[in-house]
Amino acid sequence: MKTSLSTLEGLKRSLTVELPIDTFNQKTDKILQSLAKKARIDGFRKGKIPATILRQRFGAGAKADATNEVVTETLEEALADADVSPAAQPSLTNVDTESRDNFSYTIEFEVYPEVSVAPLSNLNIDQINATVSDEDEERALQDLQDRATEYKTVKRKSKNGDRLIIDFEGLLDGESFEGGAAEGFEIVLGRGAMIEGFEQGLIDVAAGKTVEVKATFPEDYHVENLAGREALFKVKVKEVGSPKEMKLDDEFAKKYGEKDFETMKSRMSKQMQLELSSRIVQQNKDAAFTALLTANDFEVPKGSVSTEAMKLQQDMEARMEQQGMPSKGNFPEAMFQEEASRRVKLGLLINKIANDSEIKPEKGQVDAKLKEMSMQYGESAQQMIDWYNSDPSRLAGVESIVVEELVAKHVALEAKVNVTEKTFQEIMNPQN
Repeated sequence: MKTSLSTLEGLKRSLTVELPIDTFNQKTDKILQSLAKKARIDGFRKGKIPATILRQRFGAGAKADATNEVVTETLEEALADADVSPAAQPSLTNVDTESRDNFSYTIEFEVYPEVSVAPLSNLNIDQINATVSDEDEERALQDLQDRATEYKTVKRKSKNGDRLIIDFEGLLDGESFEGGAAEGFEIVLGRGAMIEGFEQGLIDVAAGKTVEVKATFPEDYHVENLAGREALFKVKVKEVGSPKEMKLDDEFAKKYGEKDFETMKSRMSKQMQLELSSRIVQQNKDAAFTALLTANDFEVPKGSVSTEAMKLQQDMEARMEQQGMPSKGNFPEAMFQEEASRRVKLGLLINKIANDSEIKPEKGQVDAKLKEMSMQYGESAQQMIDWYNSDPSRLAGVESIVVEELVAKHVALEAKVNVTEKTFQEIMNPQN
């Protein structure tokens, strides 16, 4: 076997492989001999068709099949001989079967780039930290209490703590605006869930009454044309509900499937810590990887990007299908090219750093990540863990997540880091 590797544009390569013509001819003859036993041609008995007729009728197909067999059998060795690894499946671009001495074929493919990571010590990375405070736990308990609270319809005027069912329409300069109206809307007075002035304007109002309420959108409101503006809301109060007292005790805990209040409180606290920790890890990882990508610019294989973009497209379509919104063809692959390119580039950087720094996931780290992932499965947590552990390919996905987190920590340790302390609410509810 003789191989010849050529560099084309960018990451594209061309590899020509030459073999003795006898290798190809023997393959072709073997295929024709197999055909001779079962081929049917009018005028000839089965198995008695002359070789010349067989070659005339089936020669082209036999050569194509022989080519495929030779390429399949020799490609791995040829790539090893040329010391090259394709980034994706090579494409066969040329075949020469007519030479008296040699059979040759040419494949084209992309290779992965040689990645040289910029010094991590030059990176500037923002990282965050937070803890769960007593106030956060009290707020979470209050939320659970609010959700379990029952309301009884009353005929008196409304006051703080009451639940109102309302219809409303918002006006800006006398004109309705998008998202400013609702029917059968539930609001609990005193929660501060609505914009400034809205809830205050609904205190001391009886069911059946219509009032006009002036309320002001925050300066940093997410809808730009509403930010900082005062609106007039026409509100009809359809029902006033008085809350039934709900004590934080063992009976309350049983409403949420816990045996007693202390067990529920302890479990809730652990869950809050776990969710906060997971969110911090993810945000810090994203910040480290964004800095890493900014500092390292290199070309990535187009085929790999296209494959990743297709996966993102399919994932999006699957999610839309699950929500009852058929979306086949609504999301062109081009939409995902930028994110796909980012993922491929980041994957190469992570692998390079992990290999250079000998970062490997330990069993204890993988088990801890599995346990963390299983928390959302409730009583089925162990079943989920067993499902991953029963298949090495599934477990490999978890190992990859662990490696990503270890690499992110390694990058942060080497870089210049600015740590910002945040609250539980800022991290868990950034939109608020």
